[in-house]
Amino acid sequence: MPVIAIVDYKAGNLTSVRLAFEALGIPARVTDQSAEILAADRVVFPGVGAAGSAMRNLKALTLEDTLREVVRRGTPFLGICLGTQIILGHSEEDGGVETLGLVKGNVRLFRPGSPLDKVPQIGWNAVRLRRLHPVFEGIEDGSEFYFVHSYYPSPDMDADVAGVTDYAGVEFASVIGHGNLVATQFHPEKSGRIGLRIFQNFSQWDGRC
Repeated sequence: MPVIAIVDYKAGNLTSVRLAFEALGIPARVTDQSAEILAADRVVFPGVGAAGSAMRNLKALTLEDTLREVVRRGTPFLGICLGTQIILGHSEEDGGVETLGLVKGNVRLFRPGSPLDKVPQIGWNAVRLRRLHPVFEGIEDGSEFYFVHSYYPSPDMDADVAGVTDYAGVEFASVIGHGNLVATQFHPEKSGRIGLRIFQNFSQWDGRC
């Protein structure tokens, strides 16, 4: 059974992610300890909140280099929502925030042209897969997942975009795939059975694709 570490950087929603893994019979530990994160077989980097406070917490916990080392080692790494945004290099949130830079790109604010497009986006939306990825094995293209966000990921390299979603006049990267790193702007832990399938697949993924 793999050892899964859920990174606790005080960004919320950690218990929901842990309980989702436990519903599958997969033990997962919430931790802010570098040694435990580096020793894990797989690492999950979730989050709900704002980029500025999240980066301050990561710095205070001295976890920035820990996460970079996890990815450098080839450990399977899953980012979720805010955890997905923070893996990029810069976010427009909080007046502009330098983030981890694990994947080249930026995080941008939705600027809808129609009053019908509410920000934040809250609810279900379809994900169109650009390419096959082991973490999406058995998941039909165009499946719907649960989103809650005002900002969206915009990787520099098209090769890093594994899935896209349309909202507020933007086609944005709702799934990022970069080597042993995969990240979703949506919340698998709030997406019912289909979200659990992502966690199941991640728990079996060796980090190669």
